[in-house]
Amino acid sequence: MKTYKLTLLALVVLVAACGPAPTGTFHVPSSTLTPAPTPTWNVEPGTPTPPPAFPVTVTDDARRAVTIAKPPQRLISLAPSNTEILFALGLGSKVVAVGSSFDDYPPEAKALPKVAEPDVTKPNLEKIVALAPDLILMTGGDPLPLELINRLEGLKLTVLVLYPRDIDGILKDIELIGTATGASKEAKTLTTNLRGRLNAVLAKAKTATSKPKVFYEVDASNPARPFTAGPGSFIDAMLTLVGASNVAAGAKSPWAEFSAEELVRQDPEIIILGDANYGVTVDSVQARPGWSTLTAVKKGAIYPIDDNLVSRPGPRIVDGLEALARIVHPELFR
Repeated sequence: MKTYKLTLLALVVLVAACGPAPTGTFHVPSSTLTPAPTPTWNVEPGTPTPPPAFPVTVTDDARRAVTIAKPPQRLISLAPSNTEILFALGLGSKVVAVGSSFDDYPPEAKALPKVAEPDVTKPNLEKIVALAPDLILMTGGDPLPLELINRLEGLKLTVLVLYPRDIDGILKDIELIGTATGASKEAKTLTTNLRGRLNAVLAKAKTATSKPKVFYEVDASNPARPFTAGPGSFIDAMLTLVGASNVAAGAKSPWAEFSAEELVRQDPEIIILGDANYGVTVDSVQARPGWSTLTAVKKGAIYPIDDNLVSRPGPRIVDGLEALARIVHPELFR
């Protein structure tokens, strides 16, 4: 499971190369996101909008000026987060291909052609060219996948590179994609909705009188040394935002192995299973040697979670934040 899980994390947490220890820094907003009134969700496919002015030039997350001549009609997404954004903006009918089977939400995305299998970091250029895309959305990282970007541009393809570093960055990228695709109105409606929900979570979290110690398990292929989310990961930032104390905050990398001895020393009050989608259960965690002394195990405070909600930088990130908030502070979030 480890290779699959960490490769997926390497993709969705915005790094260019596979591996268990992505680089780069993710930033936690200092206080709250920009205030916004609580909106009503009304983004629907086919909602009429004024025709946008094209050509349009946008600056992507790689600080590249990208000019898009006309509203794109054929889109390829090479990252699950970008796929989710396109569908959330009502552009699903224009997506002609996705990267891989990791692009699993919404369900309609599963049926689309795949252009980056079996290796998500090495898309098939022949397949991409054959699909004649107007715009390709890809992820970046530190370092940037410059070779891939250059090869795609050498084929006269328009490429937008996206890798937000925090939640505000996700919202900005949604609006960036909206501008690039002619869906600015839909993007603004979506980000206003998300910003309102996020601010509601942050306001409640500020009233918490405690900061429970949390261990977030990413991968337990080796149950004696499971991987966890350390500093520089979206998960660590989100735990901080909902008023938790991440026991792995002192780790040396965003994805670090945690020994049973260190876990006993830290003694988390809550254990969150980000690997629940891969067969890890509450019972299996309770049965691990040495774990019975942990406060979280004694209290039965072990919670499965859909890891895609918290590690995939797309529009469902707010669902992930709300899910974490309910686990960490159930007295505030019911």
